[in-house]
Amino acid sequence: MKILVTGSAGHLGEALVRTLRQRGDQVVAVDILSSPFTTHLGSITDPTFVASCMDGIEAVIHSATLHKPHVATHSRQDFVDTNITGTLTLLEEAARRDTGAFIFTSTTSVFGNALVPPPGEPAAWITEDVMPVPKNIYGVTKAAAEDLCQLMHRKAGLPCLVLRTSRFFPEEDDNKEKREAFADDNAKTSEFLFRRVDIGDAVGAHLNALERASQIGFGKYIISATTPFQPHDLADLRRDAPAVVARYVPAFKAEYEKRGWRMFPSIDRVYVNEKARRELGWRPKVGFEAIIHALTTGGSWRSPLAKVIGAKGYHDQIFDEGPYPVD
Repeated sequence: MKILVTGSAGHLGEALVRTLRQRGDQVVAVDILSSPFTTHLGSITDPTFVASCMDGIEAVIHSATLHKPHVATHSRQDFVDTNITGTLTLLEEAARRDTGAFIFTSTTSVFGNALVPPPGEPAAWITEDVMPVPKNIYGVTKAAAEDLCQLMHRKAGLPCLVLRTSRFFPEEDDNKEKREAFADDNAKTSEFLFRRVDIGDAVGAHLNALERASQIGFGKYIISATTPFQPHDLADLRRDAPAVVARYVPAFKAEYEKRGWRMFPSIDRVYVNEKARRELGWRPKVGFEAIIHALTTGGSWRSPLAKVIGAKGYHDQIFDEGPYPVD
C-alpha cells in the first residue's frame, strides 16, 4: 500500500514510517523538518505541495501538528494555520482523489477542562461520550480539525477515523510540582494506569484504523493503555489511589518500594479505550501490570520502539525551567 504520513520527523511520525516500511508499504513521508524518515520537505498548508505528494496515495495518516508544548512559543494563528488549515488542505486533496482512508491523529487534550472534576468529586471516567471543553488553542484547533474530518466524510464520503491519543512522549513532564515530587520513570510508569500509551501501541491503533476505515466511515477513538480500573473505583481513586492500585496490581508495591518510587496519591481522570478495542480490533500490549512484570525481571517501562525513537524535544532551544514554557 502507498501511504502518506505527515509529521514524519516527530515521535509518532517516525514510529509510523519505521513500522510501515518494515511491513513493506511504500511511504511518502512529509514534514517541514528534514530527517532520515522524511521524503518530502514542505508544509501541509501549501495546496500545491500537498497535491504533489498525493499521486497514487491509497491512505493518509495525518500526525503532523503543533502540540501543547508550542502553546507558549507560537501564536494562535500558527495553530490555526497548521492544525486547521493544514488538515483541511489534506482532507480536500484526499477527497478529490477518492483516497481510501484518512486517519487523523488527535489528542485527549481536546477534552480539556472536562478532565478534572471539582475538588471532592470522583475521578472522571473519560469515554468518547464526554463532551470536549478545550482549555487552550491546541485543544480548540484539534477539536476543529476533528469536525473537519467528520464534515469531509459526510459531504464527500471520505472514510475518516479520529484517534485521540494519550501521552506517549518520553520528555519530562511540564508540571513543575510533578517533576519535583516524582522521578521521571516513576511518574510515567504510573501514568499507564490512566493516561499514557506506548508509542508502539499507538502505531498499532493507526494500522488497525487503516484496515477498518472503509467499513466504519467515521469514528472517534480514545487511544490509551487499557486501565485496570472500573467506574465504581472513581471515588476511591480521587481519595486514595495507591489503595485502589494495590487491589488490582498488588505486585506494584514491592517494586515501587525497591526503587524508592511512590504511587500518585490521587488520580483525577481515567481514559477508557474500550471503543477502540471493540470497533478497531486494537489490542494494546503495554499496560501497567505488564510493565510491573517487566520491571521485576530487569526490564523497562519503555518498549523497544520507544527506546529506538527516544526523546526529540519540541523546540530548538533550551529553557531555563522545564522542558518548555507553560502558557
